[in-house]
Amino acid sequence: MPCLLSHNNVVSYLIYCLILVAGVQAWSKEGHIMTCRIAQNLLEPEALHAVKSLLPDNLDGNLSALCVWPDRVRHWYKYRWTSPLHFIDTPDDSCSFDYTRDCHDQHGVKDMCVAGAIQNFTSQLQHYRDGTSDRRYNLTEALLFLSHFMGDIHQPMHCAHTGDEGGNTIDLRWFRHKSNLHHVWDREIILTAMKDYYDNDMNLLQQDIEGNFTDGIWSDDVSHWTDCNTLHTCVTKYATESINIACKWGYKDAEPGVTLADEYFSSRLPFVMKRVAQGGVRLAMILNKVFNHGHQAMTAPT
Repeated sequence: MPCLLSHNNVVSYLIYCLILVAGVQAWSKEGHIMTCRIAQNLLEPEALHAVKSLLPDNLDGNLSALCVWPDRVRHWYKYRWTSPLHFIDTPDDSCSFDYTRDCHDQHGVKDMCVAGAIQNFTSQLQHYRDGTSDRRYNLTEALLFLSHFMGDIHQPMHCAHTGDEGGNTIDLRWFRHKSNLHHVWDREIILTAMKDYYDNDMNLLQQDIEGNFTDGIWSDDVSHWTDCNTLHTCVTKYATESINIACKWGYKDAEPGVTLADEYFSSRLPFVMKRVAQGGVRLAMILNKVFNHGHQAMTAPT
């Protein structure tokens, strides 16, 4: 993958991009913000300090403030190479993920998918813990890309079928307005939940999600969520979970032209909430291992 800018040159550019660029893809901005907030609440002190030191000073260590940045620059010429890193295209006749088969861009370049990106940027961040000043990598950008892509890989339709572009070409209606299947999973379900159950307050939704894994219905599952021996097995596990959900719950009853409403919403909302939770818990796990000297390093080939 292309090398990144030096840390000294990028901070003002990051803020400039966020101010000027509009539009959101992938998990909605709410989904990415909650994923990063959940992760930050689970960081150990050494990792928390590292995150704060890599972010612009005016953010006071608030990782969630820049978690949407990779979406907002992906079509800029300078970052156009990152566009295929937001998703995985799996074969239309398969409901499985095979890294060798599936992790490449449209030109067949290997490792150019969200699973490869997570490995790449995690490896770059390892230079922070090693205390090296390798100018090939910008660790601020690596942190932002990793944090964002951990959200993307947990959005089921980001690991879905090639033929419909992860549901983007499946046009349908969400209640009374036009949408597509990909957007339903990106944002419609989250926004409808916020409106119907949380008075449009993202903080209340986040509290509910966190409560479900701290002492609620998912509390016994967290150790399994973070159980993987290598970074490669981690990303393979995350992508496999996503394509399984896409096949069993995303595509089901979502043919082109249909109207998706209460039944689809209520039955899919638990999956969306759980994937946001898993993304946050697992992002924290990776950052703790990368930044804390007490943990074994979590690297992969760059």
